[in-house]
Amino acid sequence: MTDTPIRVAVVTGASRGIGAEIAKALAEQGRHVVLMARNVEALDAVQGQIHASGGVATVIPCDVSDHQAMADAIESVYADHKRLDILVNNAGITRDNLLVRMSDDEFDEVIAVNLRSVFISCRAALKPMMRGKWGRIINISSVSAVVGNPGQANYAASKAAVTGLTKSLAKEMAGKNITANVVAPGFIETDMTTALPQRVKDAAIQATPLRRFGQAMEIAAAVAYLASDTAGFTTGQVLVVDGGMTMA
Repeated sequence: MTDTPIRVAVVTGASRGIGAEIAKALAEQGRHVVLMARNVEALDAVQGQIHASGGVATVIPCDVSDHQAMADAIESVYADHKRLDILVNNAGITRDNLLVRMSDDEFDEVIAVNLRSVFISCRAALKPMMRGKWGRIINISSVSAVVGNPGQANYAASKAAVTGLTKSLAKEMAGKNITANVVAPGFIETDMTTALPQRVKDAAIQATPLRRFGQAMEIAAAVAYLASDTAGFTTGQVLVVDGGMTMA
């Protein structure tokens, strides 16, 4: 019997929080995880944790807002490993402001990181996936894309657009054995939510039927499912992980 080659997964924004937990979860599945983010020191720390747990990980420093660098990084993964099987677009930023006060730069910066980088990385990853006749693309969105959020018109627009992009991609690639799905987290305990004012945290918890923030590992578990062999019949879907906040 021939051993099945280890699948290669790319995770952007893998230096901390949700991205780091996603990378660890995929490594636990036996994937070779390629960690991408700007902070090399933080990436090295995540790589060390994966190696300590018996997993395999490689670090590629990359600023996803530099779109040529992003495309080059994805292409280098295929050049190094001769395959690219899983892509998780997790990197994202916020530049919150009320729309009436929002600057062009605040809008454009969020679109560049949260949307355009997803387009660039997906496009670069598709050829290797088509060559391998197998692929899993998971894009991280937000409940803000589902219900909106005051002060986040730029962020909500970028994440809603990611959903549209992903659904279109799912239809285009359905005949190529490549799935594309979205995970939309609610309020998750991360550095970003820790910095929120207490009144905002309290309001978020009250709006969440489970009466708590989620954990990064709970998002990672959703991604791990969508990246698995058993998720081959799931494509073009938005998996909302928000403690019931947006239930109909």
